[in-house]
Amino acid sequence: MDPIKVDFSKKNGGGKKEIVIPPEKAALKIVLSIVCMLVFAVVAFYVMLPAVNFKEYDFYLYLGMVAASYVVFNGIFSNVMAKPEYIPYVKKRAIVPGVIIGILVVAVGIGYLVSSEFFRAKSYSEIITVNNGSFTEEIEAQDIESFKDIPKLDNDSATELANKALGDLAEKGYVSQFTASAESTQINYNETPVRVAPLKYASIIKWLYNTKEGLPGYVIIDMADESTKFMDATVKYSTAEYFNKKLSRHLRFEYPTYMFGDATFEIDDNGVPYWICPRLDKTIGLFGGTDVIGAVMVDAATGECVYYDIDVFRTDESLKWVDRVYDSDLIVQQYNYYGKYRDGFWNSILGQKNVITTTQGYNYIAKDDDVWMYTGVTSVTSDSSITGFVLVNQRTKESIYYPVTGGTEASAQEAAQGRVKQYNYTATFPLIVNIDGQPTYFMSLKDASNIVQQYALINVNQYNKIGATSNDLSTCLDNYRKSLKSNGAEIIVDQTPVVDENDEPAAETLTATGTISQIRTAVKGGDSYYYIKLDSNAAYFSIAASKDETVVILNAGDSVTITYSGEGAIIAADSIKIN
Repeated sequence: MDPIKVDFSKKNGGGKKEIVIPPEKAALKIVLSIVCMLVFAVVAFYVMLPAVNFKEYDFYLYLGMVAASYVVFNGIFSNVMAKPEYIPYVKKRAIVPGVIIGILVVAVGIGYLVSSEFFRAKSYSEIITVNNGSFTEEIEAQDIESFKDIPKLDNDSATELANKALGDLAEKGYVSQFTASAESTQINYNETPVRVAPLKYASIIKWLYNTKEGLPGYVIIDMADESTKFMDATVKYSTAEYFNKKLSRHLRFEYPTYMFGDATFEIDDNGVPYWICPRLDKTIGLFGGTDVIGAVMVDAATGECVYYDIDVFRTDESLKWVDRVYDSDLIVQQYNYYGKYRDGFWNSILGQKNVITTTQGYNYIAKDDDVWMYTGVTSVTSDSSITGFVLVNQRTKESIYYPVTGGTEASAQEAAQGRVKQYNYTATFPLIVNIDGQPTYFMSLKDASNIVQQYALINVNQYNKIGATSNDLSTCLDNYRKSLKSNGAEIIVDQTPVVDENDEPAAETLTATGTISQIRTAVKGGDSYYYIKLDSNAAYFSIAASKDETVVILNAGDSVTITYSGEGAIIAADSIKIN
């Protein structure tokens, strides 16, 4: 039986009336459409996980999809594909959802405009505060001992070692069930730079078998000596899960209005695993100026969540073990806003005076028991040289810019690879270190399997001329110092007086002058040490060749002056001068 035709007519643009014919049981189909829309809203929220927050783009998209779903369901239940005469009716039912979608689009458009860099350039430039530093005064000079605390691995190398560590636990069956996550986190663990790599399930089938018990632990990779250690721990909440224990879903249900950045896997001083989940806010207009205002700490075993404001991470000593609250990409974005807009919007496009930007890439270094992100800084008009580099504390966002001129990290990587091109090694992203007052790029050289084979030191200013590579770090450092001297680079020796724990001056610097009666040598830690006895002193003076190259050319009978401090049968010398 044909449905009753009700005249919901209206005139179209041509003056003719459009007959609006409701389908049979129209009221029931409206109810069914609303029910299906609500079901869709629940499912879409479970999948999309938008923050219920009008500063979140995805929330507008979610609301628009829900509104549009009502129109779709109404059309399905009205069977418009088979009965096109119902299309005018469905179009009439789509007016309210269409208005809602239109309002959402307008709101997003207005929000974008009031947040735009064109109108708010000054605010964007002030989202991060950058202090200036002195490279030679603030960056501690490296010697072979302090190099043991310098990270020598990148994320890819750490992941390779982590999977190897799982392979060594074949008796536990871990290698067949789990793999190391490709996203490890560099932290300071008990004052040692390490990466912690969470596990993930080898496949969805392995997830089905193991999800009840969770992941069995994580891997610690020592960034300095490249050793690994598997740590037993229960991890039931992670990015590797699929349903309610998936970290992002667990957070959304606990904090429906919070906007979150990328979570990082960390461990406290006792090795207990946590997820550090930064809470974001838009600080400029409606959508601009993304910044961190706090973080949620999620216990990886129990899922227990605790929220702290950002100031707590900066001041509470009990939370100092947390190393990463600010994401590296967010830091780079904020610094680039600072470098681009500090002299105004139009200057960033036209004159571009003093406009700077970060280089392509970043790395991490331990400093003051915190993890600092490092990246080079270059002028927007040059892509082959840096004007300096910036260090940013990933817990506090303290930022320090050091003016240093020279080649970019990419140039240094090419120079290092060119020195060993016969091996086809790949250089890790460099760090800048202080070698005898000279800004120097340090990097590791990896083979095709991401295993570190050699180390490289490349001078920042003369990257094509001064540098060294070796599979032994001590030899690399020694050869680099020789390269500095042979090329006439200025050597700056730290003259800061050493003080003891009571702030009292250390032992007085003394000198001994005489004729060498004996010279003996020994190798320690890959470095050559010389033991010199003078006819004027009963003690032996010891000094490494890497510390003062003069010692290599000394002979018995030479007259020298030795600078030293301390006493004993064997005294460490500071320098040797031939008279």
